[in-house]
Amino acid sequence: MPHPLTETPAPATGSHKTLSDQAYTRLRHDVIQGEYAPGAKLGIDQLRPSYAVGATPLREALHRLSAEGFVVVEGQRGFRVAGISARELRELTELRIVIEGMALRESLEQASDEWESRVVSAFHHLQKIEKQSDPDALQWEARNNDFHLALISQCNSRWLMRIYELLYDQHRRYRILARVDRAGRDIHGEHIAMLEAALARDIDRLLQAHAAHIRNTADTLEHSLHLERPG
Repeated sequence: MPHPLTETPAPATGSHKTLSDQAYTRLRHDVIQGEYAPGAKLGIDQLRPSYAVGATPLREALHRLSAEGFVVVEGQRGFRVAGISARELRELTELRIVIEGMALRESLEQASDEWESRVVSAFHHLQKIEKQSDPDALQWEARNNDFHLALISQCNSRWLMRIYELLYDQHRRYRILARVDRAGRDIHGEHIAMLEAALARDIDRLLQAHAAHIRNTADTLEHSLHLERPG
């Protein structure tokens, strides 16, 4: 168990930034991975022993996470993990379809042989996981992420990629919380449809396959998490 760092003497600016960045990266990962339940209180004193940093870097990390929507600031009462809802899931889903769709369009417009090799390789590794009878959830998440990233890897828009990453990670938090049983849904077939459209350089078909894939995921998550749609 790591020991918390003392807050005196005050660290140099560079060192302080490093500690804040480290706390942010680890906390972000843990929230996405469901280590803290939606709505769970994130007390500074309770977090310090686990993250081995002082109160100030932790507070800065939590404020950064609140700006990304993973954490909620409750005035003088501290911080909590952001809740989940059907409304938010649907908003994330539709935004992801738009943003990732823009990145897919730009990527296909600039597709190359190297890009095609990257996509085929990523799909091959994803396929190996998906064909297993009981695939490891973390491995599947990593391979799924690699495949989606490969498809948009020719997109050169820094802002599109930044927004895509945030939306993907917000969606991933829901997926991990749901611990979704993939039986009864042909996710592999959905990925094949995306691959075939991409390799054919058929942008419209790829966008349709991608949108259906993301909306199917949202439907599954709503059911698994027992989220009630707003009336």
